Amino acid sequence: MDSRLYQKSIILAIGCWLLTVGMQAQTNEQWRDSLNVINQKIATSPYSTDLHLRKAAINLELQQWEYAIDEYKTILRHDENNLTALFYRAYAYTHTRQYSLAKNDYNDILLKVPTHLEARLGLSYVYQLMGKRNDALDLLNIVVEQHPDSVAGYVARASLETDMQRYDTALYDWEEVIKREPDHTDYRLSYIDVLIRLGRNEVARRELDKLAGRGVNQGVLRDFYKKLKK
Repeated sequence: MDSRLYQKSIILAIGCWLLTVGMQAQTNEQWRDSLNVINQKIATSPYSTDLHLRKAAINLELQQWEYAIDEYKTILRHDENNLTALFYRAYAYTHTRQYSLAKNDYNDILLKVPTHLEARLGLSYVYQLMGKRNDALDLLNIVVEQHPDSVAGYVARASLETDMQRYDTALYDWEEVIKREPDHTDYRLSYIDVLIRLGRNEVARRELDKLAGRGVNQGVLRDFYKKLKK
């Protein structure tokens, strides 16, 4: 199972937040131009949380992880309870493989807001990167319990269960995902993948035929059909 679906369930929050702070899709050159403008504004308003958040958002877009971390540190020195800065610093720490620091930030958020969905998803992902998959799964069980309507929670848990070869429980979770987003091709393919792993080829074939009938690219489906012949 490709872990990209799991990662998407976490980093979706990044794109949503960038929209809330007024950021739009731009080229790298445009981002750098925006960064220069923000720097000029910070020079005249050095303690503006909003400006530092905007600068850090651009650093994230440019994958300047260490610069983003520095911006979040600046914010947290003035407001240690700023959850946005904690969350995105943890995200940046993850990209620099500073997993213990990322874990600490996510835990700090959860101490303040125990139902914080994205923080618990992020912490679970960090545990996986640290090789603590059982701890990661425990966190995802809490996510699903606290947020039973969250597609992201079920996707993350199903992806991890598939990686852990817990196919029966993964199948249940993919079914729950599909109930909530029946038209999502990637989710249906992940469901089919687990069906094949469980030897339920006839059901898998029917699901593939449904996707073919919807016009899904045959090149995408071909590999799955080949698995049915083995």
